Amino acid sequence: MARRTVFGMVPRLTLYRDAALADGSGPSLQKGMSVLVAGRRLMAMRPTSDEGILHPETHIIDAGGSTIVPGMVDAHSHVTLPGGSHWIDRGFDSPEALLDVAEHNGDLLGRAGVRWARDVGSPAAVDPRDGRKRALALRVRERWRDDPSRPRLRVAGTWIAHSGVLPTGLTIDADDGPGLLAAAAHQLDDGADLLKLYLDGPKKEEAPWSTETVRAVVDLAHGRGAKVTAHSGLLAGARVGIDAGVDSLEHGFELDSDAAAQMARQGTFLVSTLAIFRSWASFAQTTTLPRFVGDEGKERTARRRERAIESVQLAHRAGVRIATGTDFGGGSLRANHLAWEVEALVEAGLKPWEALASATIRGGELLDEPDAGQIFEGGQADFFLVHGDPLTDPTALWRVWRVAWLPETVGPAGPTTT
Repeated sequence: MARRTVFGMVPRLTLYRDAALADGSGPSLQKGMSVLVAGRRLMAMRPTSDEGILHPETHIIDAGGSTIVPGMVDAHSHVTLPGGSHWIDRGFDSPEALLDVAEHNGDLLGRAGVRWARDVGSPAAVDPRDGRKRALALRVRERWRDDPSRPRLRVAGTWIAHSGVLPTGLTIDADDGPGLLAAAAHQLDDGADLLKLYLDGPKKEEAPWSTETVRAVVDLAHGRGAKVTAHSGLLAGARVGIDAGVDSLEHGFELDSDAAAQMARQGTFLVSTLAIFRSWASFAQTTTLPRFVGDEGKERTARRRERAIESVQLAHRAGVRIATGTDFGGGSLRANHLAWEVEALVEAGLKPWEALASATIRGGELLDEPDAGQIFEGGQADFFLVHGDPLTDPTALWRVWRVAWLPETVGPAGPTTT
């Protein structure tokens, strides 16, 4: 058979023998599988009992007891920022420091099994090559583009927000329709893959811009082949973003049933970031910051967490496609914490395989990348191996054993926290 002979035709072969396979498309593992890789290409997947004749120089990895998982998609990240309890302050560090942070984050992402990262906001700085001020993540995207060991990166440029919402100097401020359109056009001219609008405004009960104004930005971006996503911590902004036709909502902490139903009808993605509340709760033990250690801060975090979980539940029941991300850097998590978010989705009511799909297949759909978050014969060898079954136990994603696209084997991404 032709499929048998492929094992003897391709140089630089590696065979992962007797692994289980969890592809995120359903609840059941495929057990006793062998996967053949030639260079960076996945050549064949078949039962171990049907490997066929192997080339004598095939490097065989005994993968018994481990599970192959598609490379994950962190759909909400900030690659130039480190995260932690002072995450906003770090946005004002020097460009050189933030670019170094990005390289460290690239290491962490790969070792955690993250193949794609969608950067949804980075500080802007003058590029010494041409003197133009642009988002730092755009430079990171250029650095990583030809490095197969680095995550593949999509970049939104710099946050676009109404003045008075985030610290001055961190965002591009736009207080009216013309200003918003100009800011959007500037980001697209810089080469952004998508636009990030901050739809929480100075007044909690009002979105910062009208539906018509945001729709004009959506039309502009779509006309230039880009997408628009919206930060949505409050319901008022979520409603405007959905009505305006944004492609996705980030966080979606205060959705109601009507908003969720409309998102499902329109195909609007929700990008969940529930694990930030777990992170904030941990800061009550590890920091002295009043917002985390004080009773009022703890109660506020608990209320927001409960409401955010309810929003994810509403979206899931309505049939909204849910991708997921850590919000590392721009939030308090770190770059190797996507497993924590998968755990949080399971806590919110998704089945473990559905939560894994949010971090793989759904992320690829959000990116319009049919290969992202999936493994198949003839595709890239973008997978990693964990100890355990992530289709029943999401904490298995912390126990990374090997990453196929990295040149060396790696240790665990980090400990689980529950």
